Amino acid sequence: MSTQTVPALEAHPSETLQPVLSCTGLRRTYDNLVAVDDVSFEIASGETFGLLGPNGAGKTTVISMVAGVLAADAGHVVVNGQPMISRSVQAKAAIGYVPQDVAVYPDLTGRENLRFFGRLYGLRGAKVKERIEEVLQTIGLADRGNDLVSKYSGGMKRRLNIAVGLLHRPKLLILDEPTVGVDPQSRNAILASVEDLAAEGMAVLYTTHYMEEAQRLCDRVGIIDGGKLIAQGTVRELTALVGEQDRVSLRAQAGAEEIGQRLRELPGVQGLSVSGQEITLIVHDAATALPALLHQAGTAIRSVTVDEPDLEAVFLHLTGKKLRD
Repeated sequence: MSTQTVPALEAHPSETLQPVLSCTGLRRTYDNLVAVDDVSFEIASGETFGLLGPNGAGKTTVISMVAGVLAADAGHVVVNGQPMISRSVQAKAAIGYVPQDVAVYPDLTGRENLRFFGRLYGLRGAKVKERIEEVLQTIGLADRGNDLVSKYSGGMKRRLNIAVGLLHRPKLLILDEPTVGVDPQSRNAILASVEDLAAEGMAVLYTTHYMEEAQRLCDRVGIIDGGKLIAQGTVRELTALVGEQDRVSLRAQAGAEEIGQRLRELPGVQGLSVSGQEITLIVHDAATALPALLHQAGTAIRSVTVDEPDLEAVFLHLTGKKLRD
């Protein structure tokens, strides 16, 4: 299925306050490749904006331009009222950037890591000590702050990574895939921390491959594919794009690709993705469509699941593929 590009839904910037982040017409090319093409969105204080897209969609390039690591070929980034250019000290100082790769020192304790990064931020004396204890409480590592980071689990290291980004009280926190490969306890702690930070008024730009995280955390979501922001809005607004369509998952005994090719041609199939032996379809009315689907699939189907529209269905509907394909 070809990608269906839809107009971005109406954004919801604060009516009384200047947005913490404003991106307008961002474009970036690498040689002849257009990595980001005319991307615009805003994030208000206390709002979590999720940026969803498969690998290579342009998420990392957008984040790099927002953080001032990469210059845009066209367009503008404004952070906390300050334009983001290569020498924008004030704009960069308003950002806490937490990269996907862990960036802490294993041979130091958690508190020593935070003290080191606190000095880089210009924090000294009692102020840095107080702030270290605050961020350790926020990410749930107060009881492990004196342990060497080399003794931390992967999830604990990611939580410490977030603490580093919070030390200087940023107005905008950028979290790039913060829960990839972490244990369930750390994942829950990270999600709870993000919820608390947004409730305290921090603006959060959050990228993830996990739809359930986006549905739990994000006030609004932007879907990026092929460098373009093809839709943005609340989860309710985005699922409305799918209308009354349902998501049907068929588990095949074998030959899922061949079955998927046959099902793709049926009337009423709006989107289809095959992963292993699981075939996922978007259909207008599952109750009406199922008899024809099962007849065409034959006896090779082991199980059938029907779900109401969610972000996964929206992504499949707009892009023709799953987020993690």
